Amino acid sequence: MLRELVARFSSTIAERRASVRRKYSVPIKVCFSPDKSPVRRAGPCEEAYLSGETCDASETGIGFEVSSIRIKERYLVGQDRLLNVELDLSGRKVRLTVRGVRYERVGIHLTNERYLIGAEIIEVNPEDQPAYTRFLKHGPMKGQATTSIIEVGVE
Repeated sequence: MLRELVARFSSTIAERRASVRRKYSVPIKVCFSPDKSPVRRAGPCEEAYLSGETCDASETGIGFEVSSIRIKERYLVGQDRLLNVELDLSGRKVRLTVRGVRYERVGIHLTNERYLIGAEIIEVNPEDQPAYTRFLKHGPMKGQATTSIIEVGVE
């Protein structure tokens, strides 16, 4: 009885510490952050990139689906690789720097193979911070596909 009460209390505390993940689906563009500059800033993805969709987002992380786990020969997740991400929010590009922390293959058939990437947000471009905060609070603006389900990370 006491053990069950402590377990419930611990899970309640864990729920409140985690950022609320909201299920929003918006177009996303992912590319590697340049390794050359000492200050890594989220910049535009002009060279090699992957397109996909977000699955969920929060203040501290983002989940997205893409068609491949790598761009050319470099994997998106691992070795503390930083990624530049561009979210398309009603025609406005919101740029983030993220670090891929996990991935999972989703899709049953080889023709439909996609990867779900979980990434930690390292930095939101300062000019885009208000737009990203508004997106988290209110979801995508009109003209975007939206699913406004709130999910708390309890397993």
